[in-house]
Amino acid sequence: MIVKIDQVLINELVEKAKNSLRRRAIFRFHEKDEDTMHRMLNALEPDTYVQPHFHPDKHEAFIILQGSILFVIFDESGRITQSHILKAGTSDFGLEISPKTYHTLISLESGTVIFEIKHGPYDAQTDKVFAPWSPREGEANCQEFNEQIIKELGVNLA
Repeated sequence: MIVKIDQVLINELVEKAKNSLRRRAIFRFHEKDEDTMHRMLNALEPDTYVQPHFHPDKHEAFIILQGSILFVIFDESGRITQSHILKAGTSDFGLEISPKTYHTLISLESGTVIFEIKHGPYDAQTDKVFAPWSPREGEANCQEFNEQIIKELGVNLA
């Protein structure tokens, strides 16, 4: 089977993200959670929140297809140790992280889409370890958390 990744697919996914409560949407290429390789498109709007987390035993790779994203790495106490802006059409368009690396993604522009690859299988109980020093998704201070990171790093949103 072939699934074509084109602007039509990306536009449809961006519209789903814009209309979702979480302000993001995923298009899965893998068929089931038990698959050993997970591949997906992930559309993220600037007002979404991805709680910092790590994967205990899985590498993860990201390639930006459209828009721009701030990728942030933290130590165990929540201190930022690295940050990378990935922007479609530039020389900085992807990265891979090792297991047990606390990270988050912050969309910097509307319509941002990444291609994500991660080992499977997926088990919601063991896939992610959420950072205890960060707000949980849905809490009132999630946007403030992202804004503080952007301010601390001096990221220009213009």
